[in-house]
Amino acid sequence: MPSTPRPLRKLGFLTMGLFDEHDPGAGHEATLGLIELGERLGFDSAWVRHRHLQYGISSPVALLAAATQRTRRIELGTAVTPLGWENPLRLAEDLATVDVLSGGRLNPGVSVGPPMHYDRVQQALYPDTAQAEDFGYDRVRRLLDLVRGEAATDFEGTEGFEVFSRRVQPHSPGLSGRMWYGGGSLRSARWAGEHAMNLLTSSVVKAEESADFERIQLSHVRAFRAAHPDGERARVSQGLVVIPTDSATPAQRAKYEEYALRRTPRTRSPQGPARLMFAPDLVGTSAEIAERLHAHAAFREVDEVAFALPFTFEHEDYVQILTDMAVKLGPELGRQPSA
Repeated sequence: MPSTPRPLRKLGFLTMGLFDEHDPGAGHEATLGLIELGERLGFDSAWVRHRHLQYGISSPVALLAAATQRTRRIELGTAVTPLGWENPLRLAEDLATVDVLSGGRLNPGVSVGPPMHYDRVQQALYPDTAQAEDFGYDRVRRLLDLVRGEAATDFEGTEGFEVFSRRVQPHSPGLSGRMWYGGGSLRSARWAGEHAMNLLTSSVVKAEESADFERIQLSHVRAFRAAHPDGERARVSQGLVVIPTDSATPAQRAKYEEYALRRTPRTRSPQGPARLMFAPDLVGTSAEIAERLHAHAAFREVDEVAFALPFTFEHEDYVQILTDMAVKLGPELGRQPSA
C-alpha cells in the first residue's frame, strides 16, 4: 500500500448529537458518552456540530463545557459554529470560559453566511436589526480580535466595588491559535490562511473550478497554505464520512451500505444553485478504506482528520464504528492510538 506524504498525526471524529424531542437528556448523555469513549480509545479530538431549531445539538459550547469535566486529554471542537447565529463578544466569553475549564483543549471552528432559512427565523433572531446584520468575514474578524485579547471597550478600572476589564474575560492566551475556519470555497480557504486560522475541510465543497471533488478540495488545501504565515506547516483537518465495518455484524454492514448507496447520487455532479459537490461515503474494512484514502488527492496532503459519523444510526453502531476507527483504521493509516 502506498504511504501518504504526510503521515496521519491526529485522529478525530465528528458527531451530530441527535436526540428525541420527548427525551432530549438521553441523546445529550449519549453524545457525552461517545466523547468519553473516544478518549478511552485514544482519539485525539472529538467534534460536535450545531443544529439550530432541529433535533441535534443547538448549543455545542454548553455540551463541551460538560465534556471538559468528564475527560482529561481529548481535544474538543465545534465543526462548525455558524456565526450568523452568534454575537461575537458573547461567543468569545463562552469559548474562553470552556477553554479554561478544559485546560486548553478547545478547538472552535466557525463559518460565515446568513442563518439557514433566514427569512423565516430573522424576526426571532434579530427582530430590530435583521436587515442591518453583517454575515460576512467581518464577523469572524470581530471574534478573532476578541479571542486574541484586543480591547472590547475603552473603559477599565474600578467603579465602587466592581472591577472592569478592557478585554474579554477570562482570557485564554492559547485559544487564538486553535481557531478553525470551516471553508468549502477557494475564497474561504484563502481568507482563513490570510488570517492565520486553521482550516476545516469537509465532505462538501463548491464546484467552482472543477466538478472533481478531490481536485477541488486539494486546491483549497494548497490555496490555504499558500496564504498562511506558517505555509506548509499550517494545520488542515479533513472531515469525510468514514464507516469501517471490521467488527460490524452482517445487519450493520447491510445498513451502512444501504445508507451510503442512498447518498451516492448527489456525489456525481454539482448540486443546486451553489453547485455543491459531495464526497462519497467510505464504507468497508479499514484496509479497504485506508487504500482509498491513500489514493485521495486531498488526504495525501493533510495529517489530521475528523471523520464524520453518519446522521441517523443507533448508539451501538457508533460504538462499533469508533472502535474500528481507533483500533483498525488509525493503524492502517500509520497512526497508533494515544496513550
